[in-house]
Amino acid sequence: MDSSEIRRAGRPRSSVLDREKILRAALRLLNSVGPERFSMAALAGELGVKPPALYHYVKNKQALLVGMREVVSVSIDVSGFGILPWKEAVGQWARSYRDAFAAHPNAIALLATEPIAGATNTLAMYECAVQGFLAAGWEPGRVMSDIVALESFILGSALDVVAPDDMFDPGEDAAQVPGFVKVLAAQRSLDGSRADRAFDVGLGIMLDGLAVRNGSGA
Repeated sequence: MDSSEIRRAGRPRSSVLDREKILRAALRLLNSVGPERFSMAALAGELGVKPPALYHYVKNKQALLVGMREVVSVSIDVSGFGILPWKEAVGQWARSYRDAFAAHPNAIALLATEPIAGATNTLAMYECAVQGFLAAGWEPGRVMSDIVALESFILGSALDVVAPDDMFDPGEDAAQVPGFVKVLAAQRSLDGSRADRAFDVGLGIMLDGLAVRNGSGA
């Protein structure tokens, strides 16, 4: 066997990197270090490569963030729009939206504020939602404000999912807030997760209110 055959045999069958691997590693890194310490250099270190190796797959940090949002957005369920009644479709969308970002809480501040140009999955998600609102009788000028209002609630709820269980514990100040302590004790006696109960209450109120404001009774 000559030296060229040895070199060919030693080459990996596939590239060490690919775009999907980079995007998923970026989400893991962001979950781990937070937005302040997240950078292309840090991602390269996480993947064991030099930063220039990343630019073959993502041209800059903004393109990386767009791709990361694509990975998150693909798990948001829009299948109910056009099939289920409006409230059920939006409820299904909202719950899957919360779950998608609750899995990546450090992504909320970074990804949810980035422009979505070029984010094919994200744009497709919005198109399905918009068409669902329009089909339910929404005036076009109200659709995006209502969707963004829901998103603000959803993303806040995603952070609540990962909040510590003792977040509301008054500690040594309990004697100063007897009403607060009483309702906390009552809450602990209820079934299910505090975050889930709060989300269900808030989502129900928002959907009922939006339907009434739209005059659709959807």
